[in-house]
Amino acid sequence: MADHDLTGFTRSRFTHEGTTRKILRRGEGPAVVVMAEIPGITPKVLAFAEKVAAIGCTAVLPVLFGTPGRDAHPTAHGSLRSGLYTASSVLKVCVSREFNLLATGRSSRVVTWLRALAAHEHKRCGGPGVGAVGMCLTGGFALAMATDDRLLAPVLSQPSLPLAVTGRRACAIDISDEELAVVKGRCEQDGLRVLGARFRGDRLVPGDRFAFLRRELGDAFTAVELDDGDANPEGVLPPHSVLTEHLIDAPGQPTRAALDEVLDLFRTRLLQEADGSAAP
Repeated sequence: MADHDLTGFTRSRFTHEGTTRKILRRGEGPAVVVMAEIPGITPKVLAFAEKVAAIGCTAVLPVLFGTPGRDAHPTAHGSLRSGLYTASSVLKVCVSREFNLLATGRSSRVVTWLRALAAHEHKRCGGPGVGAVGMCLTGGFALAMATDDRLLAPVLSQPSLPLAVTGRRACAIDISDEELAVVKGRCEQDGLRVLGARFRGDRLVPGDRFAFLRRELGDAFTAVELDDGDANPEGVLPPHSVLTEHLIDAPGQPTRAALDEVLDLFRTRLLQEADGSAAP
């Protein structure tokens, strides 16, 4: 897949508490904040954003790391260059104080900035609220953002933090106890629904993590768990990226069904409620 020239996406910046980041947008309607996985906003992440825009939402992509539009696939730039590009994104995350890779019981500092972005986009785009999709190391961010009542549709696609290097970290997710209590309260009182997706064999997203979310959130947590054989065999890495790298975008494919479930959550919570329809 070639680099994406960002045609069809508008570009701007957003600043909160002295931190400014670039923003890409596409579409009209209620906002959905799309947080990319390592190494950044690849063409396949942009393709997902285009699908979000196609249903009638505004896809909002903050540039947290990497070069927007660049394809990290080895065939695009050569294995060495692609590897160095991915490593540079990983290094940025590792040295940044805004990303919490290992600690349990707290969320990453960047979540505060993301909540502010979601509030800004809700005011800008209108609608009943905002959706959010986190992928890989940003997966848990969508859950922590849901302490804000404006976040109505959180999606955790292969949430990989904290890194599951111990059993304790494997059965946790990057959110503080206080924030999790707020989210649980919203699930119980407001009918908030949280959607998670993973491949069963993905060591970065152990089954214990989803078991933890089931225990904490109960029926409010919908787990979409796929067999490794459902992944796109052309993916560079082992099955991991449900909505992007390992998606087989064809009717009848389990990954396509997972994508459709994500889009249906946005339709139900952001579009049908905007029209006055009752959510299930």
